[in-house]
Amino acid sequence: MAEAESVIGTPDPAGADEAAASADQPRGRRRIAVLFSVAAVAYLIDLVTKMIVVARLEHHEPIEVIGDLLRFEAVRNAGAAFGIGEAFTVIFTAIAAAVIVVIVRLARKLYSLPWAIALGLLLGGALGNLTDRIFRAPGVFKGAVVDFIAPANFAVFNLADTAIVCGGVLIVILSFKGLDPDGTVHKD
Repeated sequence: MAEAESVIGTPDPAGADEAAASADQPRGRRRIAVLFSVAAVAYLIDLVTKMIVVARLEHHEPIEVIGDLLRFEAVRNAGAAFGIGEAFTVIFTAIAAAVIVVIVRLARKLYSLPWAIALGLLLGGALGNLTDRIFRAPGVFKGAVVDFIAPANFAVFNLADTAIVCGGVLIVILSFKGLDPDGTVHKD
């Protein structure tokens, strides 16, 4: 029937959908490129800062940045936030790996620039901390994350943690605004 309609000149709704889908593909590819670019930048900044901290700050006195309010102090954290769950490092490693897989799979359906940025931050942060958990002492999947940003009366953290939190906050904001990763907006 579709062949007969194309001969007669009747518009093919399925063909129209395919044309619209192919027009959206470059836009979707750009969003995927943004996601992976943001992730790469977040990951590289985290990696470089941790290398500097290990080389120049570990086994040295903390550096006071803003009086007693903020200092840089090298800390190895085998647990999660606030050092909670140090006996569950393997589980945190598995969770980080699962988050990475979910984000990569979700990327195929991504048509929203804000979501691309948010997921890129999450991906870069998860990769940064996962790298520590795999390659740092005491061993594979049990490695301690290098933390160094120490605000007064708060947990010590790193730039991967910052990227994860910023990405998470952005996702919450996008969700409250009704913007989905596929670019659609819904009002509840």
